[in-house]
Formats: sequence, structure tokens, C-alpha cells
Amino acid sequence: MSQKTKVIVKALVTGGSASGGPPIGTGVGPTGINIKDVIDAVNEKTMIFKGLTVPIRIECDPETKLFEIFVETPSTASLLLKESGAEKGSQNTGEDKIGNLTLDQIMNVVDAKKDIFLDKTYKIAIKTVLGTALSVGVTVEGENPKIIQKRLDNGEYDVKIKEKTL
Repeated sequence: MSQKTKVIVKALVTGGSASGGPPIGTGVGPTGINIKDVIDAVNEKTMIFKGLTVPIRIECDPETKLFEIFVETPSTASLLLKESGAEKGSQNTGEDKIGNLTLDQIMNVVDAKKDIFLDKTYKIAIKTVLGTALSVGVTVEGENPKIIQKRLDNGEYDVKIKEKTL
């Protein structure tokens, strides 16, 4: 794409169900690029975040009619709340728990965010997500996330996560 003719459209969309209305339609429409193609691509790329608000950036080239879609990741806390079915985190995380997640659900959150983790290993990324689980008031496998972190350190889940990489 040539730099001088590029049109950038930024939007917040609901994962998997963007529409051709504003802001995407009004931003992409003047470029002459097929809006349906853009919407289909946005929905395909954001399906993993179905039901969550996801920031996206669409880079359009009106000359070539090509476009690229960049999907930002929702916050770890938002993903954990979605996994737990809660609308918001606990006000008193020491006392009030808003839900319980499985280690597989924690790994789903890691997988959704793996492109932006700065952590060196999958195990460390899981520990990072467990820290956020603690801060929103979620237990994991019925336990305080700190206990799961210690079990990770002790190698208890190594078989389960050995195939996973960032």
C-alpha cells in the first residue's frame, strides 16, 4: 500500500458481528473498497472475541482497492469476565468471588492474547493471566489463583501445557 493515499479507519466493533454502518461504512465507503468484503474480513478476524468490544484498525488504499485489518486484543480482565460469565469484577476480591474458571479457560485467554504477550514462555503467560484473575475476583479450579501459580511452578500442569507455545 502506498503511504500517501492510505486511509485509516479506526473502530470499536463487537467481535464477530460488525456491520456496514458507521463507523466502518462511513470510513471505508469513500475509498471505493467493497464494504461487504471489509465487514466479512473484520467479522472473520474478530470471531474469537465474539460478544466483546474489540478495537480494530482498517488500512485502505483507494488506488489499489486493497485493505488490511488489524485487530487489537481486549483486555485480559475483559476476557476473564467473559469466560466467567460475569459483567464486572469483584469490588472486594479478598472476600467476594465472581466466578470460578478451569485451567483450560485460563489457557483460552492466554491463546487469545498470545500475540501481544511479552512473556517468554506459555507457563509465564498463564501465571500473568492468573494474576489478573486474582485481581478481578475469579477462582481457578476452585482455588485462589496464587495456589495455581505455585502448582505451575511445581510442574503439576506441565503435561497439560507442554504442547503450548507463545
